[in-house]
Amino acid sequence: MNTNYPGYEQVAVTVDLVVFTVNDDALNVMLVKRAEEPFADRWSLPGGFLRSSESLEDAALRVLKEKAGVEDVYVEQLYTFGDLARDPRARVITVAYFALIPWKELVSSPSDKVTDLMWASATRLPKLAFDHREIVAYAVQRLRAKAGYSNIVYALMPRQFRLSELQRMYEIIMNDKLDKRNFRKRMLATGLLQETGRKDVAGAHRPAMLYKFKKMEIAFLD
Repeated sequence: MNTNYPGYEQVAVTVDLVVFTVNDDALNVMLVKRAEEPFADRWSLPGGFLRSSESLEDAALRVLKEKAGVEDVYVEQLYTFGDLARDPRARVITVAYFALIPWKELVSSPSDKVTDLMWASATRLPKLAFDHREIVAYAVQRLRAKAGYSNIVYALMPRQFRLSELQRMYEIIMNDKLDKRNFRKRMLATGLLQETGRKDVAGAHRPAMLYKFKKMEIAFLD
């Protein structure tokens, strides 16, 4: 394919991933440390340049596999960021995605391509490279909005759970305390949950019914 078109400027395209998980009662985001300039030794979102042979979605899934070591998780295109000064190297436009991964499904050493990785609170970030703080803030806003009208948190939950655990997940995402009675009533009325027939008897708390989502896909709560 001939890519030389006189009169047209070359613009690079990247994909960046906001990878969310929940651990220790906090919404966390994956960060990797940059090994080279610009912003060497600064934390950033996992990402990479778009290859000429792949779609944007394929690039996002590739980065997710390389950096997080996971596949078959919830991934959604977030927004396109194209500020003129966002990358000091050249004109670079990034298409951001966000992914949701249950903490227990994460591997300890996701890839030999990542030597320095951390999980940081999505609301208490270190100094980040490029415009990645803005991208994370936008992703948090999107996630909270979708949690208000959908069951998107299914992508962060274990297969089976107590209703109290589901409520706590919503509270962490929404950063708000929810009324127990109203939450249970609303969730059970959606028809999205199914009793497993099993009870959780572990720990000091009283045995409670375990539930699961009938379908592992996005659905509206109302």
